[in-house]
Amino acid sequence: MSLIRSRTRTIISSEDDSSSSTETTAKKSLVNDKSNQNRQVDVVKRPLLSLSLSQRAMLSTANLAKLLPSGTLLAFQLLTPIFTNNGSCDTTTRTLTLGLQVLLAISCFLACFTDSLRGPDGQVYFGFATTRGMWLFDRPSALASGVSSDLSKYKLRFMDGIHAVMSVLVYGAVALKDRNVVRCFYPKPEQQTQEVLDVVPIAIGIVCSLLFMVFPTTRHGVGYPITSVS
Repeated sequence: MSLIRSRTRTIISSEDDSSSSTETTAKKSLVNDKSNQNRQVDVVKRPLLSLSLSQRAMLSTANLAKLLPSGTLLAFQLLTPIFTNNGSCDTTTRTLTLGLQVLLAISCFLACFTDSLRGPDGQVYFGFATTRGMWLFDRPSALASGVSSDLSKYKLRFMDGIHAVMSVLVYGAVALKDRNVVRCFYPKPEQQTQEVLDVVPIAIGIVCSLLFMVFPTTRHGVGYPITSVS
């Protein structure tokens, strides 16, 4: 009997040891999982924390490019490297690059005076805002589809001019942060010039972002997404 009791105690103690070791292993695995999760969070946060103040500001400035016509931005991205010869400009390419930037800025300016409407046939018609209403680009087709000839609610407003000026400023900020454009006009900028190139686009981005929030546009012209239809 004593032998049986001793064996029973041995078995019970071994089971207790195994259960305690299992609990210890489970606790260790939980601790390891938590530490791995913390490491993953740190890895995600490190790139954001590693950004300098100027880089964070430029991220907000780059978001302003969404306020520009998509066609103008596409032309800028495709043609600028070609006109600037990837930043290695001579007298001729520098003049051509300047002309390109002026044309694209004018495109941003004029696009702010365009608008669109959806006709009874579901077709979207674009036009140019005037003091009396909107001059449709495809007016005969629009009238034939049933679009009203009275488009006075689309007439030119004072805020259209404000948005046009801000769009040109935003385009200038985007152009000044392009490496090819800067290298073309300022191959070896001095310290003061470099400071201006770093500060001016950021200032333009902050001011224009505030103005666009205070005075939002209601037009959906050429190159802009049509979020609402009339």
